Amino acid sequence: MTRTLISDVDLRRPRVRLLYFAVLAAVTVLIVLVFVFPFYWMVTGALKSPAELAQPRPSLVPGTLHPETYAQAWTRLQIAHFFVNTALYALGGWLVQLIVDVSAAYALSKLRPMFGRLVLGLMLASLMLPAAALLVPAYLTVSNVPLVHVNLLNTPWALWLPGAANAFNIYVLKRFFDQIPGDILDSASIDGAGRLRILWSIVLPLSRPVLAVVSIFAVIGIWKDFLWPLLVLQDPQSQTLSVALSRLSSTGRVPLNELLAGLVIASVPMVAVFLACQRQILNGLSAGSLKG
Repeated sequence: MTRTLISDVDLRRPRVRLLYFAVLAAVTVLIVLVFVFPFYWMVTGALKSPAELAQPRPSLVPGTLHPETYAQAWTRLQIAHFFVNTALYALGGWLVQLIVDVSAAYALSKLRPMFGRLVLGLMLASLMLPAAALLVPAYLTVSNVPLVHVNLLNTPWALWLPGAANAFNIYVLKRFFDQIPGDILDSASIDGAGRLRILWSIVLPLSRPVLAVVSIFAVIGIWKDFLWPLLVLQDPQSQTLSVALSRLSSTGRVPLNELLAGLVIASVPMVAVFLACQRQILNGLSAGSLKG
């Protein structure tokens, strides 16, 4: 039996049915205005001419279409170069996050180290801190790594290492690992499998749903991040796409429609990833919440 906010009996009443669909329509329109309209404005703005964009009274529909703006932006703004940069950063960050977060979650869930609960509590407490409060210590750390005294600025490691130990991902992975029956792991241990072999051959194959969620969050997080890459990637040729577009827009030599076209190109991959993987995200987040 499916449980809903309003029962089928109430929905058969004309007044309740009318109120229900009125509220549903109002919420849908509000969501479209808040989330979808800015993206629509960006896409259509790139199709307008610079003169039409500069008009004091904006138009919802372009008067004349200029689809060639996207090709011009791709060439003039060197989007291909910065697109590849961002893709490599996202791929490497995903791999580093997966290695660190899976290892930490597996240790906290199955190896049960001393003070494991304290460590997990401190990790979760870090989620309460605003990201802006961590910018200065994180920047000082990557500019002069303690003990080894290496400067990581303008290198991919400046993006990968600070985001490696993601407390949210570790918590999600640990919750899922907790649901894996201990009898399976004990049987593998009796057969001679070591800790790493159990992780690789049993835990990871069973954890594909939550691994997909963590992977999606890791890639999207690095792709859409702006402030941290702006601080640590000062070399123009090593910047991500979002940082490069911001830098180029500050010069005042890039037409507004080409800038909007570049923003659309930068947004499309992550929108496509979310639309294609939204079911996996929901299934993965809820997979560790139920036993059975």
